[in-house]
Amino acid sequence: MFLRLKEYLSKRQPVLVTNTDRVISAVLVPIYNNNGEYHIIFTQRTNRVSTHKGQISFPGGVRDKTDASLTDTALRECTEEVGVACEAVDILGQLDDCPTFVSHFIITPFVGAIPWPYEFKMNEMETSEIIDIPIQALLDETCRTDGSEIVDGEPMTAYFYTYKGKVIWGATARILYQFLTIWQEVAGYDTKHS
Repeated sequence: MFLRLKEYLSKRQPVLVTNTDRVISAVLVPIYNNNGEYHIIFTQRTNRVSTHKGQISFPGGVRDKTDASLTDTALRECTEEVGVACEAVDILGQLDDCPTFVSHFIITPFVGAIPWPYEFKMNEMETSEIIDIPIQALLDETCRTDGSEIVDGEPMTAYFYTYKGKVIWGATARILYQFLTIWQEVAGYDTKHS
């Protein structure tokens, strides 16, 4: 599945946001395979971080001057937040840029395969919990609810994923929705049921 996903993403042109005054950042969508069951790793942010306090997110953050690329940003932040070594990640591809509307970020998401099992090392200043969710659970129609919000005067769909009492929303949910849509296409799922 990872090879098929990598091939699919390599042929796809991600939508990029350029000429923006938003804060440039990147995240990693870390996925792993445990005996044929695929999982995504999320983090719950602490209340000590400067933005998005307490929210569930992908490992990531603001681009640093020392980062040669946004891929480097995503990998560095993943190492800092959950202890996954950069060299342990196989970058499978890039998703569309995703803006945040309150904190004024532009997020470039990268999909990366990580080995399993893996000994995570949580940064307690930034991460209060590492959340592991099977992709199949996220695809279950009872997991997602849709709402709407007005952004820059335009209506927009808002997604909410709920798993074991944890709610994923905002930019993370928009990135997750795009990833799961692609995952279904690659895996051959019927996208009409999601």
